[in-house]
Amino acid sequence: IIILCSRIPEPELEAAKANPAKSSESTMSSVKGALSYRHFVLGIIAIFVYVGVEVGIPNIANIYMTSHMGITAGVAGTVVGMYWLLMLVGRLVGGAIGSKVSSRTMMICVTSVAICFLLLGMFLPEKMVEFPAFKDFRFTLEEIPLGVVFFVLCGLCTSVMWGSIFNLAVEGLGKYTSIASGLFMVMVCGGGIIPWIQGAVADAFGYIESYWVLVVAVAYMLFFALWGSKPSKKAEI
Repeated sequence: IIILCSRIPEPELEAAKANPAKSSESTMSSVKGALSYRHFVLGIIAIFVYVGVEVGIPNIANIYMTSHMGITAGVAGTVVGMYWLLMLVGRLVGGAIGSKVSSRTMMICVTSVAICFLLLGMFLPEKMVEFPAFKDFRFTLEEIPLGVVFFVLCGLCTSVMWGSIFNLAVEGLGKYTSIASGLFMVMVCGGGIIPWIQGAVADAFGYIESYWVLVVAVAYMLFFALWGSKPSKKAEI
């Protein structure tokens, strides 16, 4: 109702309606301009794989618990829900310390920790540990694989990756920042493609082995934070 009853000035949209041909030409020019920045191109690849990692971790963990370990859907769903809860916690903490820690430092830290968590989840023996879960309309302690606990902990790491990647990728873009934001949103398609690749690997080699896809993806994000995010040039404002 508020949106219908209010009008927010959108000068760029109004200009586009007034002169569609010029607007289309300007948009294509802006896209080419943004893509001429090496660190931005590497950044949109990083956001592509990030969304895939964010979705892939809980997705395969859920299937692994229900299909391979025989854990009930309610318990597995509670465990996966804890991953998303930790993402919320991580974002709150990240927002609190974001002004004190640079995006590059934060990205290096969380990607390094995420790789460690993923490797621990993959290589720890299938030892069962008690974990709070929802079963038979009540919360109780249920046994789940120890490795899955480390997959769940990855939620703390993935929670702050989007903002950090965006900040690093658009640094120095100047007038191209707005078009860069649009290109970023296009790359969320990684959330459908990376899990599909991981699922194919899981079918061929196994659920745990499929996490190598995510290890490689997070390693790329670490590379981006360490070296790929350094701007090669700056745009005119």
